[in-house]
Amino acid sequence: MTFQSEQIAYFKQEDCNLEDFKKLVSQSQSASDLKFVSSIEKNIPIYDASKLQEQFNDNEMRIALMTEWARIFREQAGVLVIKNAYADTSVIDEATIIFNDIIKQEKQENGQSSDHFASGNNDRIWNSLQKLCEQSPQTHAQYFANAAINTVCESWLGPNYQMTAQINVVHPGGEAQKAHRDYHLGFATPEISAQYPSHVHDLSPVLTLQGGVAHVDMSLESGPTKLLPFSQLYRAGYAAWRKEDFRNYFEENYVQLPLNKGDALFFSPALFHSAGANTSNDVPRMVNLLQVSSAFGRAMESVDRVKMCKLTYPYLLKNIDSMGQEELRSTLAATAEGYSFPTNLDLDPPIGGLAPESQQALMLRALNNKWTTVKFEAALDEQSRKKIA
Repeated sequence: MTFQSEQIAYFKQEDCNLEDFKKLVSQSQSASDLKFVSSIEKNIPIYDASKLQEQFNDNEMRIALMTEWARIFREQAGVLVIKNAYADTSVIDEATIIFNDIIKQEKQENGQSSDHFASGNNDRIWNSLQKLCEQSPQTHAQYFANAAINTVCESWLGPNYQMTAQINVVHPGGEAQKAHRDYHLGFATPEISAQYPSHVHDLSPVLTLQGGVAHVDMSLESGPTKLLPFSQLYRAGYAAWRKEDFRNYFEENYVQLPLNKGDALFFSPALFHSAGANTSNDVPRMVNLLQVSSAFGRAMESVDRVKMCKLTYPYLLKNIDSMGQEELRSTLAATAEGYSFPTNLDLDPPIGGLAPESQQALMLRALNNKWTTVKFEAALDEQSRKKIA
């Protein structure tokens, strides 16, 4: 079964065809139309930032470079490496010291952090962007004064993008993750993913860009990211990535590249990928994971949905037994926030899934269990408090 027909409105796991997937990922990345590439290794285009200074500083050449990178993310391998993204890695070392101190402090205060797609023996700093800035504004400013990172982010998302970041440290003995796709639809359950029409599956990958900055030299033994070039081209991939046959194929065909401190990796969030197992003896693999969002992922008006929930709840509680499910869902959609993000993942971690409970889900749970207004408002206030950065 193919997913190229516009008549197919929704993607379900049972409809995913591994043979169609194999045809897409069996392509080879050509260098013939890549003007600025230094080499191609294991189907991944490699760029050297030290050779791209003219492109970063000349607007016309910068547009040409960004066009090339956007084409890779959208139509070709879906992933690229920027070697020497940091020509001077001293700021990486300064940030690493700060991040290690934050990890130590947070472990003392909170214990082990929860994690998406957790690989076991790892440390995670949520919102490393803000925490680095709070600890050392100068280091933060120097860290992100990076033309290569700015150019690759704009190549996919355009200007005014929103930067977020999370530190991940996988220690020796840390297990590999399972193959997955990333935010947005990558964090949805199969049931929820299947409710979104196919054009939303097409849209999700252009709302974010995934990146990572190597804070140490990362040999293959240390477990750099496992990647399957061209896999972002499979339209039904957000339905397929949890299927065992797709994951098995990924494990048989993924590629990895070693990275040096200061190198950066960027890829479409729709690319099948996972962190590798750290089989080294002495390399705590630290990566600053950059999750960059489009400026357009926002509503036009700001709405006080907490207030609306509190005002509406007594009426819904009184009438829930007489309301149809579609009526209730429609009212909740116009009242409460239906999405779990953005949130403060230190205070509001994903428990039992990849995303915390949404405002709508909390309100529906309260109604189904006939909570009193006082109990619901207390739970709503607590949820709101946890979402504050």
